[in-house]
Parts: sequence; structure tokens; C-alpha cells
Amino acid sequence: MKLSKPLRIIRNLLLFFFISTTVTVVVYSFMPVYVTPLMIIRSVQQVFKGESPAWHHEWVPFDKLSPHLPMAVIASEDNRFATHNGFDFIEIQKAMKENEKRKRKRGASTISQQTAKNVFLWPQSSWIRKGFEVYFTWMIEMFWSKKRIMTVYLNSIEMGKGIYGAQAAARYKFHTTAAKLTAGQCALIAATLPNPIRFDSAHPSSYILKRQGQILRLMKLVPKFPPEEPTGSKKKRNNKTFSCEEIRIFIHLQ
Repeated sequence: MKLSKPLRIIRNLLLFFFISTTVTVVVYSFMPVYVTPLMIIRSVQQVFKGESPAWHHEWVPFDKLSPHLPMAVIASEDNRFATHNGFDFIEIQKAMKENEKRKRKRGASTISQQTAKNVFLWPQSSWIRKGFEVYFTWMIEMFWSKKRIMTVYLNSIEMGKGIYGAQAAARYKFHTTAAKLTAGQCALIAATLPNPIRFDSAHPSSYILKRQGQILRLMKLVPKFPPEEPTGSKKKRNNKTFSCEEIRIFIHLQ
């Protein structure tokens, strides 16, 4: 059966979307991510405010990052990062219960979701963006290792005004390199991630110092990342599929 012209256009657009996004995700599984939509958006916002665009970013591989930094962000942002499939349904259910009584709703985005948003999407929340976020989260969980997701996350996330990634944060906040960040400095960075423009890890408020202490304590409790594997063992990919109930819970939270 021959498709009408509008249906052919829709089909071709969908094919282009799926092929182009798959290729991009695969390429980013080994190629550094030098530019993200957020970096461009922030620069444009600065221009409209009459400011000179500030954009500090330097990609570094995982072995050039302080081993304390992944532990700090896992302790602060996503305790079950190493074991979930991109969506932490335990945390989502907790957030749903808490949001029944809270005026200010809290989310339950994982590091995988934040990475998908940072690398492929825009910051403003909407149902459309959430839908794309689910898609890209599923894609990177399928094609990238957890170590790769963490590497991209720590290299792309906003860590201050015009500061993106661990290397830039280390240089401009603590006058050192990402590899030499101490546990305390990593905990300070992690404490500011919910709002890195408002909170400054280099000049922490009493609230951030309190969060730093909490994160340092949690860093001793969460499993080591990346987990050490026995020599000669082959990594098994977790191909767990999501149940209808898990999908319903995730959608309900958004």
C-alpha cells in the first residue's frame, strides 16, 4: 500500500530522527563531548544580558578525575547509580509520597537522566523534554557503560557560572586540577550541583558546608565506583526491561 505524501514525510522524519540520534549516541560512546546545548543556551543568555559570554570547559578522561568525585556525586545525587537501568524507581516512589505533602515538589532524576539532558536536550522542564529525556536515557544506558556515563556527566555538568565540567571547576574554584581534587572539595562541588549558579563551592555558605558534611559521610557508605571486577571476568550488560507499573510510576512523577 502506497503511503500518502504527509505520511511519507512523517515516516522519513522519524527514520532520520532515530538514525541520527543512534549514530550520535554511538559516537559519543568514545568521542569527547566538547559542546552541549546548555553551554550554548547559557552563552546566548549572557549576550542578551549584555554580558561577555563566559565558557570554561576542558574535557579530561576518567583516569584524570579525582576518585573522590564520582563517589561524591553518587552520594549526593544518585545512590543506586551503579545498579539501576537509568531510572531509580525506588527513589521515584519516595518522591511521589513526599510530594503529596510538599509545596515544593522534588524530582528523582538519576545521573543517567541528567547526562541525557545535559548532552542532548535543553534545561527547561516540559512534558516534551521529559519524553526525549526518557528516550536518550534509555539509549545511553544501552550503548554506554556506567563508567562512560559518569565520565560524560562529570565533564559536561554545569558547576558554576560559565563553568562546565570537573577540570574547569577545579581550575577556577580551587586552583588545581580535576585529578587533585580532595574529598572535601569534591563534596563541596557535589553539594552545589542542584543550583550551581546560586551556590558557590569556592565560597560555601553554612548550608553548603552542612551538605558537604552529609555527603562526606555518605561517601563512606556507598559502594566504590567504578566497582572492581575480578581479573579475566567479562562484564555482563544488564538488559532488564521496565514493567508497565515502573513506567506508570515514572510518568506519574513528571
